[in-house]
Parts: sequence; structure tokens; C-alpha cells
Amino acid sequence: MTQGAGQGPEVERTATLRDFRVPAYVHETGPYGHSTHPGDVVPPEEETYPDGYTPTERDLPVVHPGDPLGGNVDPVSAGIPQQAEGVGPLYVVGDVHGYLEELLAALREQGLIDVAGNWCAGTARLWFLGDFTDRGPDGIGVIELVMRLSAEAAAAGGYCKALMGNHELLLLGAKRFGDTPVNSGAGTATFQAAWLLNGGQKTDMDRLQDHHLQWMARLDAVEEVDGYLLVHSDTTAYLDYGDSIEAVNDTVRETLTRNDADECWDLFRKFTKRFSFRDEGGADAVRSLLDTYGGTRIVHGHSPIPYLLGEVGSEDGEERPEPLVEGPHVYADGLAIAMDGGVTMAGKLLVQQLPLDN
Repeated sequence: MTQGAGQGPEVERTATLRDFRVPAYVHETGPYGHSTHPGDVVPPEEETYPDGYTPTERDLPVVHPGDPLGGNVDPVSAGIPQQAEGVGPLYVVGDVHGYLEELLAALREQGLIDVAGNWCAGTARLWFLGDFTDRGPDGIGVIELVMRLSAEAAAAGGYCKALMGNHELLLLGAKRFGDTPVNSGAGTATFQAAWLLNGGQKTDMDRLQDHHLQWMARLDAVEEVDGYLLVHSDTTAYLDYGDSIEAVNDTVRETLTRNDADECWDLFRKFTKRFSFRDEGGADAVRSLLDTYGGTRIVHGHSPIPYLLGEVGSEDGEERPEPLVEGPHVYADGLAIAMDGGVTMAGKLLVQQLPLDN
């Protein structure tokens, strides 16, 4: 499948690419002695990042017009998200990154699809948190599955919906802008080079069609469901795009519609930030989003749980066993739920029903 965690497989793989120069920042190491996060290379910016933020190793923006509780606690007063009457159970899916077979297995395990891959969950509600393509073998297959399940779930009285991840921005940008230079803040870059550097698969690009692009470009960036604020990235950068969920989603779509490469690159750069909810001040960062957009807990993908836990390598470069992820990671004073199990690093593709048991 993929190489073991901590080996920086994507960085090593880019050494064979002929058409662009691998920038020096790709080889910077993160707080645990590995090459930052194995997923989002963005040129370093001149701005000052908050404590706890780790520059990541990969991703990019898009373009296409178009569309702990227990005992006798009252759940409402305690702020526990409640499911509305007459609707099915709520599920969320972490980053898929082209691992179609793993996704099918995880959806079957939760009883959402049958052995033939068809929706069988009736009025259940399913949310994908973004990052459908790159690194894995069949990103287009993943997109087509989600599109098909959206229609099947709606026909059954439920729904299957998706958020925009930074890799949707990446693939859209590579398709729309190609080798058009953009100002990265640290020199000149291109979407095409960044897409390759971030695990872009030629087979995905060859199979990419207009209806895939239109679907990705219309995805929302933020939603609130049953008291859960759903986003892709663990960053406060969403606040730069509006003071309401509707405003953020409208601003992101308008940015893509304007088709300005530099503006889209800036969108990508911000969506690629991570670790804002980790370490000291993380709970306050989560609260800043909840206070603005609503909800009582935030659910995100983007940052693999082993990296949030510091379980991949160590500061002195010591290798650790491959991380074992069995479920979501709850942190930031219980306000944040991380859903990226690290499928690209031999981890688990997570499909989780909410609310959690704990």
C-alpha cells in the first residue's frame, strides 16, 4: 500500500520527477524528526505562525466556476449535540486519498452500503470531510462513488454530502492553471508542480472530466450538523473568509469562479494550515470557530491522528512502531474530533457514527 510512517514516502518519490525543481523547504523536518506532514507542501510565508503550528508538506487551491460525560446529566443543558426527530443517524468520513477499496470496506462495516457497493442505510446521513484524491490509487473512483451514493441516499430519504478539502483545491488548480506561475511568497511555484509533489496521480488526471470538476468546485467548505461544526482543516483560517457559514462557502466559491491563479493559491495555502487546535491555546482556537459559526464541537480531517499525537518518529529521529489508530481522536478539552486515521501511512480509513460513545 504505502510505505511506513515517518519515512516521508512522498518526499522520496518526488526525487524522480523531471519537470520541476524540488524546493528546499520540502526537506525541512517537523517537531518529531520526520519531514513535517506527509501531505501538503506549501512554500514558507513571511507571516508569523502561532505556537504549535507546523508548516505542512503538501497541497493546493482550485478553480472552476459553478456552480466526558456520565451520570445523570441532562444532555441539552450539557451541550451534547442532539439528533433531530425524523432523521437518520449521522456519520462522518475522514480523508480517503484515493483508497477506494479501503473506503468500500469501511462503509460496509458501518452498514452504509451493501456488498455490491450500493446505499443500504435508508435515512442515514453521511458527510465526507474532503481529500478524495492524490497519493492513493483511485481518486476518481472515490469521487464517482461519493457522487453515486449522494443520489442513492437522497432517493432513500437520507443523504451523502461532502466538504472541500485542500486536495480538491490542488487537483482543480492543477487542471485549471497547470504550469502557470504563481507567487508563493517564497519565489515562483506552479499548481502542476505542487500537485505532483503532493502525490498527484497521472491516472486521476487522465480520467478527470468536467462533471468531476464541477462537482468539486461546488463543495461547501464549512457546515454545521446536529451541533457539530464540520470542516476539513484544523485551522482558524476559515475566519478569513466570512463571519457565517454561508459567507465562508460563498466566498470560497466566488474565489474559484474568478479564476485568478494567485488568489486561488492563497486559498490553498490557508486551507493547508494545520495543528491550530493542538497544544496550548488549541481549545481557544476551536472556541473561536464555534463562537463564530455555531456548534458545540468541531469535527475535522486533514491532520493524521498519529501526527496530532506525536507518534511518528521522535525529535532525535528515532523510529517508532507504525501508529495504531482505532478511532477518532478527541482533544482540545474535548471540543475537537480528528477523523484522519492516516490511511496514506498504513493507518485506518475512519467512518464514524456521531455522537461518540465517550
